[in-house]
Amino acid sequence: MVASASAVQGYFDALERGDAEKIGSMLTDDFVQDWPQSGERVRGREACLRIHANYPGGSPTMTVRRITGSGEIWVAESEAAYGTQPVKIVSILEFRNGLLAHQTDYFADPFEAPQWRMQWVERIG
Repeated sequence: MVASASAVQGYFDALERGDAEKIGSMLTDDFVQDWPQSGERVRGREACLRIHANYPGGSPTMTVRRITGSGEIWVAESEAAYGTQPVKIVSILEFRNGLLAHQTDYFADPFEAPQWRMQWVERIG
């Protein structure tokens, strides 16, 4: 069984809803999630579910902007609302037998574009 873009979108939808049953059904028992910027690793389905269940204020609002990939490797670009500050997120998702086995998330705060390069760029969302 191979993952699909709709499976990736379904996973993020379940995260936003806080649907622990759905999230749990999509993860391998030995699921690993890495957050390189904070130096943290979540090891195992149960640890992941406990983090989501205990997230202060409930799950953040997420908007998936783009999903690319094929087979067992997928990348999702999204934006999450943590309070009033939107945070850009890139998630690398690795599937095994149709279940999510490893996820690495990179978080980036927005910043003002420098004026010096404005003549060569266009503004995006």
